[in-house]
Formats: sequence, structure tokens, C-alpha cells
Amino acid sequence: MRASAAGCRMSLGALLNGLLVSIVAALLWKYSKLSEQAALLEEELHMTQQSQELSQAHIDYHVALQALQEHGTRMVCTGKMHTDRICRFDYLCYSSEAEEFVFFHSNSSVMLPNLGSRRFQPALLDLSSVEDHNTQYFNFLELPAAALKFMPKPVFVPDVTLILNRFNPDNLMHVFHDDLLPAFYTMKQYSDLNDEARLVFMEGWGEGPHFDLYRLLSSKQPLLKEQLRNFGKLMCFTKSYVGLTKMTTWYQYGFVQPQGPKANILVSGNELRQFAKTLMEKMNITRVDEAERDRGSNEYEKEKDEYIVVFSRSTTRLILNEAELVMALAQEFQMRVVTVSLEEQTFSSIIEVISRASMLVSMHGAQLITSLFLPRGAAVLELFPFAVNPEQYTPYKTLASLPSMDLHYVSWRNTKEENTITHPERPWEQGGIAHLEKVEQEKILASKEVPRHLCCRNPEWLFRIYQDTLVDIPSLLEVLKDSMKTKSNLKKAKTASTVHPGRVREAQCQTSIQTSKEAKLTVSWQIPWNLKYLKVREVKYEVWIQEQGENTYMPYILPQQNYTFSENIKPFTTYLVWVRCIFNKNLLGPFADVLTCRT
Repeated sequence: MRASAAGCRMSLGALLNGLLVSIVAALLWKYSKLSEQAALLEEELHMTQQSQELSQAHIDYHVALQALQEHGTRMVCTGKMHTDRICRFDYLCYSSEAEEFVFFHSNSSVMLPNLGSRRFQPALLDLSSVEDHNTQYFNFLELPAAALKFMPKPVFVPDVTLILNRFNPDNLMHVFHDDLLPAFYTMKQYSDLNDEARLVFMEGWGEGPHFDLYRLLSSKQPLLKEQLRNFGKLMCFTKSYVGLTKMTTWYQYGFVQPQGPKANILVSGNELRQFAKTLMEKMNITRVDEAERDRGSNEYEKEKDEYIVVFSRSTTRLILNEAELVMALAQEFQMRVVTVSLEEQTFSSIIEVISRASMLVSMHGAQLITSLFLPRGAAVLELFPFAVNPEQYTPYKTLASLPSMDLHYVSWRNTKEENTITHPERPWEQGGIAHLEKVEQEKILASKEVPRHLCCRNPEWLFRIYQDTLVDIPSLLEVLKDSMKTKSNLKKAKTASTVHPGRVREAQCQTSIQTSKEAKLTVSWQIPWNLKYLKVREVKYEVWIQEQGENTYMPYILPQQNYTFSENIKPFTTYLVWVRCIFNKNLLGPFADVLTCRT
């Protein structure tokens, strides 16, 4: 009986012991889970704080992480080809470790267009506005969203971002033409790319000398590629746009064929002037607009003191007799002449001076991009060193000649070899040729004109463009006189109309047979609807007549709204007729619906 009682006590003790161990284990497990949850919360708080360091915008880290894990990345693009494509992403990520963008797949992911392997032929899109350059391609790696469990916790960027490459941020022409203008109008295309959006530059350059100009596009500090690694190994952009519009560019730099104007220019001076006006406002520069000028406002009368601006260079491509040139211009045009220098003055102070100038004079160089800030009717005088043909290097001529830019462009070329100083001893990037074989050096020195060439390191081009020039004043003034005719051309001109006509209305045809071999075709129409609201100097009409089944047509330009055709009109024949309106010789309207007329 005692043995039985002792065994019972031992069983009860073992039971209590087991129960105690279970309770302790449960408490330890719960503590472990609580600790784990606390660590996760602490990590989320830390990641949220890192996201907040990037932006003042609030982000719920847990919600953002859950959205990425469950829905993955989503992409919808515009454009058919990589050269005209811009893509919008939700939760596009970037691994600073791999230096690659990452698309996370889930059952809710969207990828339009879904190109498969064609995405690598050659790329999804261009990160720069410079078309189809192999250093500017964008693509991404793909991973399942489940892989996030094994990766560093992402830092989320709550701002709407525009991700792009700057093409050459050290060169002012490239800064405006390739970066600022395309970024400005890309941001205009999408309403959420507003003043609160953030620009992210992925080309890998440092800030460069013109970084303050990029800051004008947004109230938020742009991010450089090298800065991304400071925020974590994996960054995810909650909403981003990738790529730039190419509609605002007008020049190609000679990567495939010698440099020159783009074959299909889609931008006009109006768009460039709107861009320039916005930048001037952000730089706190005011200018009397054209409407006030045309009304002869008192403010304009006060400001119409006309003057000429000469760009002065201090290191390369010098005007050796700059003081003499300044005096000659002042005397010839009876105006003040102001010199400006990018090396010595702030950019905004230079633009303030240029924005009211009557003429801008400069050696060929990136500083001439500032001509887009000139008022309408101003002149641009571009000077070229010896052996450099102005017709082969025309970015600023093309700019000045854009419709509605309303600038008068003149070029002058040094034709006297004795008026030039060369620098063969300099580094190659500043025109030095000492590193070349003797035969090549002699060939360059003997040449009287740089042959057409591809970009970007042609030694003869660099040797000649970095020459210093003694400007032949009489020949320069002669070129100006011949080109501008009279000094009155310098005065501000009214904006030229670029309004196109609409379709002609109520187009119809009547036919009559005169003999077995002769017939008449009468075509009539009403004026385009918008013409009655416009003041147009010259209105004409273009009529095309084509015999059905033939490949050729006969074009006619007519001043009236009806006309009877008899020449080459045959009886019992069907003719197709098109009619459209033309304003001021070159503003074409659309053709009206084709008429089918049977004699």
C-alpha cells in the first residue's frame, strides 16, 4: 500500500514537472514570437525612417511591403518602339548591390507591352532623349515576389519619380537640349509628375557644373545613382516614370551619320519659349511679354534700350581682338555692347541680360544654347574658327530657324589662316595633336577645311574648333550687313502666325461632256470653318486630280473656291479629286474627303 502511494506521488510529481516545463516552453515560445514581432516592427520603423529621409511624404511601410509582396510590380508603357517608349511603374525596385532594376512578378503583376525576349532587342526603352544610343538603354531583371523573403528589406520611395539619364551634364548645350527640355515636357505629359515629383539620374555622373539648373524642374532635390546605395541595398519606387520624350529635340550629334538637324523635327519655337519663360520665372527673371510690347506699353517703352551681348571666353576658343570687336559693333549699330562670361558670372544673371538683348554674338560653342532666352526678333551671330564650315555644324542655326522662334541667324567664318592660333601641344580633348603620328599631324595642318565626320573624337575637328581667332572686323560687318540688310531688322518683330487651316467644306464636283474627246470637270468648295475667325495674308487652295487606276496625279494651286478643268479631262472617265487650303504659302490644311467624279 505504501509502495502504491509512493508511486502515485512520483507520478503526480512527474505530471506537475511536465506541466511546468510545458508552461515554461509556451512562455518562452510566446516571448520568442513577441521578440521576433518587436524586431520586425523595429525593422519596419527603421525602414520607414529611411524612406522618410528620402522624402517628407508619409508612407505606411507595412502597407507598402504587403502591396509589393502580393501584387508585385506593374508596368504600362506608351510607344511602339524602344526609341519612343515611356513606361509607368508601380513598385519598380532597384538593387544597388547588383546595380540593376528589378521587376517582381506575382499573380497580380502587369507588364504592357509584354515583349518576352524582344525586350532585349535591343532594350525596353531609352533612358535619354538621345535616340538609340547603346549607353542609354534601360531594362530590368525579373524575380518572383516570393524572393523578397530572402532579400534585404526594401526602402520605399514614396515620391512620384522620373527616372532618366543625363546625356552629358558637363556641357550646357547637352544639359538643355538632351535633359532639361525633354524632362520638362515629359513632366507636362503626366499630371502626377508635378512640382513635387523627384528626378532620379541613373547615368552615374556626379552633379556637374550645371546641377542648379536641374533643381529648377522640381521642388525636391534630384537623386544621383551613387546616392541610392546610401539608402539601402534594395530601393522600391512606389510610382515612377522611366524614359524621356524625344519630341523636343531638334539635333542629332553624328553617331550614325554626320551631325545635323533631325530628319523629323516635332518642336517649334512656341514650346521652347514656354519652357524658357518657366525657367526664367523660377530664376526670378521678368521680361515684358510680346503682347505688352506690341501694345507699346509704358513698361516696354522703359525697357526697350537696345543692346548687343557678346559672349567672352577665357580659356579656349578665344576672340583675340574682343575689345576691338565690341567697339566695332557698338559703332556700327549705335548700341551698347555688353560682355558676359560663364566663367565669371552666375547663369541667372547672364540670362537676365540675354533676355532683353537685340543681338547675341559668340564663337561656336555650348553657350549659344542661351539664345533660346532671346526675345523675338533678336539676332544670333555665330563665329567659326578657320577651316570649320558653318554649314556642317548647325545646332544653333537650327534652333534659331524653328517655326515661331523668330530669331535672325547669321554665321561668320574666319577664312584667313594667319588670323588663327592653334594649340597642337594641348591634351587631345582640347584639340591637341602631338600624340598623333607625324604624317597625321602634317595632314591636319595642311587641311583647309574639316571634312564631314562622325562623333565624337575626330582629331582634325577638335584641333580646329579649339583655335583662337583674330576676327576680321570688316568681313564680319559685311556679312552682317548683307544678311540683315538694315539695322531695323534688329527691332522686335510680331509673332508670326502658325495656325493651320481646317478642311474645306462642302466640296463637290460636276462634269459635262463637250465632244467625244473633250469633257469638263468643275470642282467647288466652301472655305474652312476657322478661316472666318483668322486674319490671314494669303489664302490659296491645292487641288489634286487623278484618273482612277493611274499612279500619277495633276496638282493645281488656285486662288478661288471653284474652277473648271478641261485640259487632259477625258469623257466617260472616273477621276479622284482632293482639295485642301493653304495659308501664307506653307501652312497646309488637311485634304477634304476624296471626291469621285465621272465624266
